[in-house]
Amino acid sequence: MDTAATDAYLERIGADRPASPDADALRALHLSHLRTVPFENLSIHLGEEIVLAEQPVLDKIVGARRGGFCYELNGAFAMLLGALGYEVELMAARVFGAEGKVGIPYDHLALRVQTSDGPWLADVGFGRHSHFPLRWESRAEQADPGGVFRIEETAEGDLDVVRDGSPQYRIEQRPRVYADFEVGCWWNRTSPASHFTQSLVCSRLTETGRITLSGRTLVTTAVDGAREERTVAADEILAAYREHFGIVLDREPVVSEVPPPGTGAQGRS
Repeated sequence: MDTAATDAYLERIGADRPASPDADALRALHLSHLRTVPFENLSIHLGEEIVLAEQPVLDKIVGARRGGFCYELNGAFAMLLGALGYEVELMAARVFGAEGKVGIPYDHLALRVQTSDGPWLADVGFGRHSHFPLRWESRAEQADPGGVFRIEETAEGDLDVVRDGSPQYRIEQRPRVYADFEVGCWWNRTSPASHFTQSLVCSRLTETGRITLSGRTLVTTAVDGAREERTVAADEILAAYREHFGIVLDREPVVSEVPPPGTGAQGRS
């Protein structure tokens, strides 16, 4: 990313260029990203191609002001952080399903970000998750507005990320390159067993909680857990995407058919 692309990305998330690539700036960028760039799988249901390469991802998230899922969101965030002087590694993870079983390899992309204050787990692409990066090397509980997190070592040398006592995903500690995630991305956007092919989701963090549009169901959740839900009329759905997520569409994304039940994913909503 050149200077112009970096400035455009910072404008997209409403963030200033940090004076130095430190932990405080990382926390601010992480939160700004979650509040402005939606976690969404609309491309899958609009028949849009998802290409894991720098320019297509930046064109979508920055140029078209869209969102995406983990491969796009964390992939793009890694590009931004690298352009700002951070050392960033792409980490492969497997998501825990409803029955406590881990998913396919490369099921999730997370980031290990090195600062002078040590390494951090950054993740702006898992839907409901931590608002701020987590200390990579800490095995203690880490309180966050999104819950109480703990990173636990497994017998095989992997790391389990746990939220409020529930395992979210298992990270392999070997860094990967972006192209490694193409197979996981392909599976998640095409398989009938994928959580993403079975439903529509568009969600982002807000200053007062979270707002999520699943199909035509709009859910607003407050920080204290209070929840409001309403059905959006068919002739209002495109306006809802614009108003709540800044996404401009020319047609409504629709799940064409319901695939057989799959593995699901606890954090991706």
